[in-house]
This record gives sequence, structure tokens and C-alpha cells, in this order.
Amino acid sequence: DVALQIAALREQAGLSQKELARLLKTSQQQISRLESPDYEGHSLANLRRVAEVLHARVRVVFESDEKGLKRVAQPVAPYRVKRTSAK
Repeated sequence: DVALQIAALREQAGLSQKELARLLKTSQQQISRLESPDYEGHSLANLRRVAEVLHARVRVVFESDEKGLKRVAQPVAPYRVKRTSAK
């Protein structure tokens, strides 16, 4: 899904893989890898670089699949600041 989105954004920008590679100071082969659905080496830092050049943003969302969901962490308690009086 990420690979297809990168390819679609690049095409919408009217760029070839080679042109995008030049803007990112990388090789056309690396862009080809990023756009391959089989590639699993996407780093968040690299995705942010690509997004910046393509005038997009990166969002990461964790969603529960609700199957056999087990709570592994307690809900976050509200953060309270203890106030002290000024002397």
C-alpha cells in the first residue's frame, strides 16, 4: 500500500523515478525499490523525505483488529502538575 501511494504521488507530481531520485539525492533503483509492493525496508525517516519532496505528509496509525484483543498497557492517567506557592 505504501509503495503504491508513493508511485501515485510521484506520478501526480509529473516526475519520473529518475527525477524523483535526483531530488532526493539517491538512485533511480532506490525509488524503484520504494515503489515495489514487495519491498519492506521503508523507514519513517525516508518516507518523510519522500513526502516532503512530493508535498505530502506521512501519518502512522495503529488500529486494533479486535480479534483476541488483550490489553497490554493501562490507560494513561491524566497528568497533573503539583502547584507550589511562590515565596
